[in-house]
Amino acid sequence: MGQTVFIPRELDANEPRVAASPDTVKRLAALGLDVIVETGAGTRSRIPDEEFAKAGAAIGKAADAGKADAVLKVRRPTDAELKSYKSGAAVIAIMDPYGNDAAVAALAKAGVTAFSMEFMPRITRAQSMDVLSSQANLAGYQAVIDGASEYDRALPMMMTAAGTVPAAKIFVMGVGVAGLQAIATARRLGAVVTATDVRPAAKEQVASLGAKFLAVEDDEFKAAETAGGYAKEMSKEYQAKQAALTAEHIAKQDIVITTALIPGRPAPKLVSAAMVASMKPGSVIVDLAVERGGNVEGAVPGQVVTTANNVKIVGHLNVPGRVAASASLLYARNLFAFVETLVDKTTKTLAINRDDDLVKATMLTDAGRVVHPAFAKAPEKPHVEPAAIPATTMVAGSAPKKAAPKKAAKPKGIA
Repeated sequence: MGQTVFIPRELDANEPRVAASPDTVKRLAALGLDVIVETGAGTRSRIPDEEFAKAGAAIGKAADAGKADAVLKVRRPTDAELKSYKSGAAVIAIMDPYGNDAAVAALAKAGVTAFSMEFMPRITRAQSMDVLSSQANLAGYQAVIDGASEYDRALPMMMTAAGTVPAAKIFVMGVGVAGLQAIATARRLGAVVTATDVRPAAKEQVASLGAKFLAVEDDEFKAAETAGGYAKEMSKEYQAKQAALTAEHIAKQDIVITTALIPGRPAPKLVSAAMVASMKPGSVIVDLAVERGGNVEGAVPGQVVTTANNVKIVGHLNVPGRVAASASLLYARNLFAFVETLVDKTTKTLAINRDDDLVKATMLTDAGRVVHPAFAKAPEKPHVEPAAIPATTMVAGSAPKKAAPKKAAKPKGIA
């Protein structure tokens, strides 16, 4: 009998995704691993137990986690789940460790080797393992669908004998993976789309999708990107000019979609209450960053808020989970691609190479310790997140800014 991989049913009521698909079950079995899927694990992703069984999985119960050598999940395991895992088991999930030091310490205490999939480096070798991109893609798509649903008007221009229906105007703030998919989806639905980002490279990407780019394109903007592709911090003067341009533009839009998220930091504030108040009645704002504090002033996690001027602010949680049937298939492939690198093809067993770049980047806990360099001191010193970015700033990426060296004091009498 080979080593066992366990796929549990997610306990969070807001999490309908599952960490495996019939396809990845077959692939895991081909690696020589035995797969157990908890009863009902895929139900909310439209994958019945029978489909997993046909693919070669055994259908089990939650207690089967205790004999698993690897556990594949969507969300970080709860304390109750950890108690059922055996020490030394590999646990692979979206761990969301920032600001959750107690949970990270609990993983270490349980003795599991925990991997945080959202830390997967964005290198060519790991493209197929990039959970942030696969899930953000679907979030960008769903944001447009949710926005259109709340807008309750047609998006494309329609010329009829009874008159012309004007095309809806959609503004996308933040041109990362989610933003680009939102632009593409809105364009396919016939909307007039504009987008903004502080990175100059985004202008060409936006134009390639048939949308118009909005930014104050002065000399500072042209130099606003680091060699690593991140956004530089803009001057107060630039921020003021960009905020004025954005505020004027938002007032004319039907749907605004905000997508700016920075791992490990509160979401930057992009849309102020004054901007919301300037919008037309019936307009819609979809905030994809609501789980990290939100890009929009007045957004409430898990709710659709209607303002005094009849603007709807959509704050759905777990937006990729709103298209769980698709999201689960992509996420499962991400996990399999990573697990495949951890399996010794000769012995057909897990053989974690702790010197591998992917392992070093994603391993959170191991052998009873927090080992990731960003959290290694988490049990002793709680992680404190920096203050939220001001409402006048929009950041698409972030890189640590080196402090300027202090100048040595000059001896008296020297000019």
